[in-house]
Amino acid sequence: MRKISTLIVALLVTSFANAQTVVATFDTITLPGTDTFYVNYSMPMQDVGYNDGLAHFECVYDTAWGGSWVRGFAPSNMTDSVTSGYFNQYSAKPAKGYNGSNNYMVAFCTDTVTIKIDRSKLAPNAYTWVSGFYITNSTYAYNSMRDGDGFAKKFGGVPNNDSDWFKLTVNAYVKGTHIGYKEFYLADFRDADSTKDYIVKDWQWFSLNDLGHMDSLKLSLTSSDTGSFGMNTPAYFCMDDFTVNIFYLSVNDAAKSQPAKVYPNPATDRLYIEPNDEMVKTVAVYDMSGKQVAVYNGDTKVEINTSNFATGTYVLQIVGDNGVATSRFVKR
Repeated sequence: MRKISTLIVALLVTSFANAQTVVATFDTITLPGTDTFYVNYSMPMQDVGYNDGLAHFECVYDTAWGGSWVRGFAPSNMTDSVTSGYFNQYSAKPAKGYNGSNNYMVAFCTDTVTIKIDRSKLAPNAYTWVSGFYITNSTYAYNSMRDGDGFAKKFGGVPNNDSDWFKLTVNAYVKGTHIGYKEFYLADFRDADSTKDYIVKDWQWFSLNDLGHMDSLKLSLTSSDTGSFGMNTPAYFCMDDFTVNIFYLSVNDAAKSQPAKVYPNPATDRLYIEPNDEMVKTVAVYDMSGKQVAVYNGDTKVEINTSNFATGTYVLQIVGDNGVATSRFVKR
């Protein structure tokens, strides 16, 4: 069984003292047996989700009509990669967790589901980046897209000419403010070359690192196959190894973490930096690997041409009369 791993690494951005990585493997969640899953009907229509690593994974059940899963995450160690249909909704297509582990999460997303970072375990000067997680299709969704069923179509149609797709969208937030999103296609038949059509059946890494600092995520599934009651494709996917990076500002930097007005954020072609109460001497720009990508001389207002920057999140190291501070911006 894998355990939550903690790795102290040096970050090249000098404003950060160190970084910590915490991985939610879900193997710490006790299941009632082998080849099974966990449900909790104790509080109908309330969040009875699960905590692992540094995150809380929402889950809501209802006791009406004999009990049903409304939305959210359920831990599972099911190994059925063959059986089609609703009664196999808790199995991952690879039949195991990532890297052969036992436990993984199954997500049911007929509505938006939420993952929240538990900041009660963190120091005030901690900034959290979700670097990503491993993702795959559930057996139920995979087989439905591959073969079609009584509710959903066979992806690609007959003969394989339909531009079908099935995707997960992850929206990131800080204190309720939306900071960006990323998409992952669990199936994609849009290419004119049908040999490039695919339905994901193994564990693949979904990187969220360039979204930057966040404290919550909202996840939703959409599909090209819809009807009068919404999406026909089974609204399931599977997750493993949800990974959070924690960066710590030094005490002095934390006190000055908002030294200037930085706008517009996100930026497209131009970014402007206006110091609050001092002259900016220099501004250095770092990508999320810690590589310095640009340095600018200071002034009462600094203009940065971001048109050639790659899409993603960047850290600003702002040197002023009173010392060094940091900020962050997103390039779209």
